[in-house]
Amino acid sequence: MAQGSEARKEIMMKRVVLMINCILLATGATGGPLVIRLYFIHGGSRVWISSFLQAAGFPIILIPLFISYIIRRRSVVDSSNLKIITMKLPLFVASVMLGILTGLDNYLYSYGVARLPVSTSTLIIASQLAFTAIFGFFLVKQKFTPYSVNTIVLLTLAAGILALNTKGDHPAGESSKTYMMGFALTIVAAILYGLILPLVELVYKKTKQPITYSLVLEIQVVMCFFASLFCIVGMIINNDFKFISLEARNFGIGEATYYVVLVASAMAWQLNFLGIIGVIFCASSLLSGIVIALMVPVTEVLAIVFYKETFKAEKGVSVVLSIWGFVSYFYGEFKQAKELERDHNIANELNQKDSTLDSRTFA
Repeated sequence: MAQGSEARKEIMMKRVVLMINCILLATGATGGPLVIRLYFIHGGSRVWISSFLQAAGFPIILIPLFISYIIRRRSVVDSSNLKIITMKLPLFVASVMLGILTGLDNYLYSYGVARLPVSTSTLIIASQLAFTAIFGFFLVKQKFTPYSVNTIVLLTLAAGILALNTKGDHPAGESSKTYMMGFALTIVAAILYGLILPLVELVYKKTKQPITYSLVLEIQVVMCFFASLFCIVGMIINNDFKFISLEARNFGIGEATYYVVLVASAMAWQLNFLGIIGVIFCASSLLSGIVIALMVPVTEVLAIVFYKETFKAEKGVSVVLSIWGFVSYFYGEFKQAKELERDHNIANELNQKDSTLDSRTFA
């Protein structure tokens, strides 16, 4: 009984952590695209700067890491051998490689957002779910149900519909050539992101040291540091540092607001990234991809409200398909959980009957 109680308590705690990370991911997945688009709408033009901001907020993760260290230090008798950093070299190398890939993906995404309406770029990024599922199947042996397959198909169709009619969706002053380049690179960003999520899950599974949430935070710090470093190199080559003050002075809604937008962008994307690795830790890369896609309709509505973007028929169809996909997935999860609970109850009843028969036999 005590072991069962402890197991239920552990499951409940993991669900709470999962819910918190889903909230963080949802907040970042909606806030990140909106803030970064605000930067480009009001005069920002540096793709490398916006790419850098998507990972630059990682120092805030040092706070929960320090708190985790204090808790671990108080929970052991001899803290002299307790290390602040628990990550071993193989895991560090894997995190560095993932960080560089993330930096490249950030650049591709920023290039697309600079040239597409936020509603369009967000729907394209939603297609990463299909790529996450494909890569997840090969890399981490992701299991599928009819409901999850239905979700993947619907969300992929929702994003693909946008490619059928992009005429008239150009931002003011954007040529067809640069628009299509942004469209193409955003798709590449979605494919690469669909690869990165299962790779993170694969690293969790293949590492030879126990994966704790504290270690997950360390992985995030390393990944974000090297993603930022990748973008800093791009900023240096592109001479972006020389133009920051000039951009700030000419920013459409004020110089002070320019820096607020940069900081807000860094914080929003860090919440997004923190939520992603947390959801993968608690569940799977597929669920993290689904939560990202789940925020598409929300971002669509907010883009219309704040940026007065057009909402044509194909976007409406995409949103409907997205919502249909979300309902399908979570209904499947609910039904599966009910079936597991029923099977567990049946197994307990059979065990109780066997115990009763055994006790009568020996009586």
